[in-house]
Amino acid sequence: MPDADKSVIVLFEEQHRQDVIALWKKCGLVRAWNDPDKDIDRCLNVDASRLFVLMKDQTVIGSVMTGYDGHRGAVYYLSVDPAHQGGGYGRKLMQQCEDYLTGLSCPKINLFVRKDNDAVHRFYGEMDYALETSAAFGKRLIPDD
Repeated sequence: MPDADKSVIVLFEEQHRQDVIALWKKCGLVRAWNDPDKDIDRCLNVDASRLFVLMKDQTVIGSVMTGYDGHRGAVYYLSVDPAHQGGGYGRKLMQQCEDYLTGLSCPKINLFVRKDNDAVHRFYGEMDYALETSAAFGKRLIPDD
């Protein structure tokens, strides 16, 4: 993980917003039904949620959103610029989430990965995350139009 050692993780600040959103788009994480600006605002308005930003040479190269609801932790929008993938940055961001959530006495992390995203399935499997048998159901309550 030599490259990851040259990076720093900071808490999101407003100055990062456009770079983080551009990164999410570059990584294919933004969907038409989710407004990334609103997702950031929602995260910032929940006490136990954090948006961590990975910086290298004063440039945003990664980010991850995490939170805790008192029962389970969650991870969203884990992203590393494709030009920097494979350097240990994703692991570094996930370790930040795990450390943060452990500090809140969170017993378990849940996360969602699209079924066809084999590379991400392998990434989490290598970090000892296991595919569980539960199904994810969803219902939009507030449209992001």
